[in-house]
Amino acid sequence: MESYKNKGIKDIIADFPQVADILEEYGIGCGPCTVGICLLKDILDIHKMAPEKEQELMSRIEATIYPERAIKTDYSAETAQTDREPHVFSAPMQRLVNEHVVIKRWLALIPAVVERIDLTTDEGVGIIEDGIDLIKSYADRLHHAKEEDILFSYFDDSEKIFQVIYEDHRIARNHVKEMLAAIEKKDVAALSQHLTDYGQLLAQHIRKEDEILFPWLDKKLTGKQVVELAQKFDSEDREIGVEPEKYLSYLSNLENRLRK
Repeated sequence: MESYKNKGIKDIIADFPQVADILEEYGIGCGPCTVGICLLKDILDIHKMAPEKEQELMSRIEATIYPERAIKTDYSAETAQTDREPHVFSAPMQRLVNEHVVIKRWLALIPAVVERIDLTTDEGVGIIEDGIDLIKSYADRLHHAKEEDILFSYFDDSEKIFQVIYEDHRIARNHVKEMLAAIEKKDVAALSQHLTDYGQLLAQHIRKEDEILFPWLDKKLTGKQVVELAQKFDSEDREIGVEPEKYLSYLSNLENRLRK
């Protein structure tokens, strides 16, 4: 199995599709992941598990790769995920994760917002425009800017994982452009589609970052870089001048409204 630990997880899944299902049972979503840079040993490093669960997982993968060995594995699908140890983020990286929590509150509301789109009244248009403002100002200017302009500058952003993230950001910005055009044209169908596509894109995007990219980058940062990063994040937030309270209030009001 040592040779497989240094093999790309996507290559392993291509040869042994059942491995994706096994990983999913442990909360490791390598199957649908579009990044595809992780080696099997990276999976074990990023997704911390108790030693016995790690051994259990590897035994199951080994049994799938080498069925002729008749490897016996004892496991419970119900408890497979219970012993995972979450990565403890540094303060600046945790800040990015916390911003994701706010963005995910908006993503959770999108299906209900889509069902109730009303472009015939100022109030209906205002709800959508305020949501787009959250995307442009909070998600993009406040959050994505810290990733692209500051965090990624500490690494070689020509690597595939960064290019995947950049492409997600580009597609998200294009969805926003199309949303605004749809509002102008009073095109409910187009607006609904771009809101829905944006929500699905960002949900997967955040999972990539929280579960793969951020833990991986966090482990590579030195103590000095962590301090620098926190200072640069503070400076960037002051310069941008986005007020998070405005968007937290919008989300709370919309959540209450949609419950009625």
